[in-house]
Amino acid sequence: MIKLLVIDVDGTLTDGKIIYSYTKDDHQEVLKESKEFDVKDGLAIAVWTKKLGLKAAIITGRKSKVVEHRAKELGITHLYQGIDNKLEVLEDIISKEGILYTEVAGIGDDLNDYQMLNRVGLSFCPNDASEYIQEIVDIVCKNKGGSGAVREMIEYICKQYNLEEQFLKAWL
Repeated sequence: MIKLLVIDVDGTLTDGKIIYSYTKDDHQEVLKESKEFDVKDGLAIAVWTKKLGLKAAIITGRKSKVVEHRAKELGITHLYQGIDNKLEVLEDIISKEGILYTEVAGIGDDLNDYQMLNRVGLSFCPNDASEYIQEIVDIVCKNKGGSGAVREMIEYICKQYNLEEQFLKAWL
């Protein structure tokens, strides 16, 4: 049974694009960052965490207030940003949660996800992930990063582990 989802952000929860802009605030230039998230991914994550009561973690290489806001909004219990060694962080989460690697599903798209995806019980990547990642994961999603790949992963897990009925009834 999968008890924890581990999710990368850029290229997985988003399409990988980062938009920077400058605005004037009190006569100073302020750097603004924006990212786009797919509402379908968000709804599935919220069902996973808030309705099914299961755990989710974001482990990402970059730091962003936008990601912090999104994680809180979706009920994600573990948020780690600015991480170089994602496997090391995952080991810490697994220890804190008292679960096994076989009870973890992960999704990522690039080389900094490689070790983590190689270790989890069930691994996924968006269909536009690095070729190196596509070669090692269990499932290459039909959807691209930022376009429903995380939703696809969650629906797959729910079908495989007899959670589909609970998943569908979550909003009834």
